[in-house]
Amino acid sequence: MSAKNEVLKLPPRGEKLPNKGHTRVRSSGLTHVIDKGLGPNQVEDLIATAVEYVDVVKLGWGTGYVSQNLREKVARYRGAGLAVCFGGTLLEVAILQKRVDAFCAMCEELEMSFVEISNGVLELTMKEKAKYIEALRKRGFVVLSEVGSKDAERIIPPFHWVELIRNDLDAGAWKVICEARESGTVGLYFGSGEARAGLIDEIVRGVGGGVEKIVFEAPQRSQQIYMVRKFGSNVNLGNIAADDVIGLETLRLGLRGDTLPNFHPVDAWNKQREAALERELPMSRQERQLKGVVSKPTVPAWRRAPKRG
Repeated sequence: MSAKNEVLKLPPRGEKLPNKGHTRVRSSGLTHVIDKGLGPNQVEDLIATAVEYVDVVKLGWGTGYVSQNLREKVARYRGAGLAVCFGGTLLEVAILQKRVDAFCAMCEELEMSFVEISNGVLELTMKEKAKYIEALRKRGFVVLSEVGSKDAERIIPPFHWVELIRNDLDAGAWKVICEARESGTVGLYFGSGEARAGLIDEIVRGVGGGVEKIVFEAPQRSQQIYMVRKFGSNVNLGNIAADDVIGLETLRLGLRGDTLPNFHPVDAWNKQREAALERELPMSRQERQLKGVVSKPTVPAWRRAPKRG
């Protein structure tokens, strides 16, 4: 343990555990990074500065297929213990062209042990998708399934989201990714990027078992803040840009102002100083009227005092 880790008391984070293909991946608190065509130096920078905070790297949509440094990139990620996979769109093209076996052989040749399957553009019945998930698992892959449409005009009812997620988990998907695209303006979010709070609540309630099996795509900073505040440090988040990884980790640990009150006793500290501050800086009439209007953040479960029975 480095000296800096002994200075501050921080929220507990999910532990990286051995997984397929010499990778080390968290089961909860997973950070799923999107690589949109990083060059060798950018890959090295990501590994050097943030490898402990990354679990899975997705080569976004079809970028991996046209990247000239693909083999070296995959080998470098794997050498750092990171899981790496192609974006689900590439497998959609392979399904459309009846080239799934060739796609799997390519992944095996690259020693990629994780595969993402999606139907964000290509329509698949639940039975069809389940069969592909089962077949991929039989070939030895860890399967990440993505649910949700990439079409902003297509609104999927919450109960259908639940059915689709359950279908994929029952078929053997390791985790199910909830769609938002790279832009964060579809699926879980409105076109403005604001979270569809009701939909997210229905998904969590309907799927059951907490949020460990779900990866919420959250490419925008405001979306990351929303998810960490709502579900805590160990929520699984996806479509994170390489240069946002460290920023996200600070959000998870309450080391940024947006989530500091959620994980540290800011309210208690501030309350103790209210009277002294009032004497030093008396509030105006308007400030007194507004006092208490802003809601306070919820105390995370890990910091709540245990109930006495």
